[in-house]
Amino acid sequence: MELRHLRYFVAVAETGSLTVAAEQRLHTSQPSLSRQLRDLELEIGAQLLVRGPRGVTLTPAGRAFLDHARLALLQAGEAIAAARRAARPAKASFAVGFLTGQEVEWLRHVSNLLRSELQTIDLRVTSDFSPAIGAAIQSGEIDLGFSRIEPQPDVTYKIIAHEPITVILPREHPLAARREIDPRAIDPQEFIGYSDTPHVLRGIVERYFRERGLAMAASHHLDSYATGISLVASTKGVTLLPAYVQALLPASLVSRPLAGNGPVIEIAAGYRADNPSPVLAVFLRNIDRLVAARAAETGGS
Repeated sequence: MELRHLRYFVAVAETGSLTVAAEQRLHTSQPSLSRQLRDLELEIGAQLLVRGPRGVTLTPAGRAFLDHARLALLQAGEAIAAARRAARPAKASFAVGFLTGQEVEWLRHVSNLLRSELQTIDLRVTSDFSPAIGAAIQSGEIDLGFSRIEPQPDVTYKIIAHEPITVILPREHPLAARREIDPRAIDPQEFIGYSDTPHVLRGIVERYFRERGLAMAASHHLDSYATGISLVASTKGVTLLPAYVQALLPASLVSRPLAGNGPVIEIAAGYRADNPSPVLAVFLRNIDRLVAARAAETGGS
């Protein structure tokens, strides 16, 4: 039995679908995934999964196996992280991860804060979805992450800003002529919704609409700001995204604030408290300066 067998089993158990697990979680083919699961069941000597027309369900043996499989994967990840930390207790580099697009807002502030340290270290910058950033902090792949709050066992988050969520729409859309947009004016048929990936944003927007008695009939779903922008441009629809995407919009699209008290979304700095990086220590001692510099630039948001 190998770790990949455990990863495959957990992915299928959590998604309830061989197809979804293969395409979205594991990036492999469904026949290959099925073979790996059969090999796992043969080695264990028990059926773990039942394939049916409505997806995959766990047998009693599968339910018993799931918690142990998750724990084994977590412990393997911790072992890797501990070895990496022990191999480089005094880092010559400092890795920072950003929710894709947030580097536009925050990288220069981080660079200003660590100006002296940058002369002696190699600053490595990556971007990804928030769940991946949280996992990278947990595993020790990066030292600092700017993302939504994605709970991980050993990751500490400090909220550093609240961003307004704004309406993104085509420049020629009738609502674009307004200085601010009442959510009741948005055509439910034009609204572009969200997949499971930006789940924090999805939860905030869905609650915002629900509190106002509005029901959107999304026919398209975005999984990142980039696909959201592309969908608005191609379908001529409307969506809600954090204000930081304004700087990334093409000329054909515009952003408008929501009327009244619109929703906001948190951006947080995440790190491991047991990370011995002296650069991280400098950052944490001066994080209030970072927050103040960004607030002064954006008027306090």
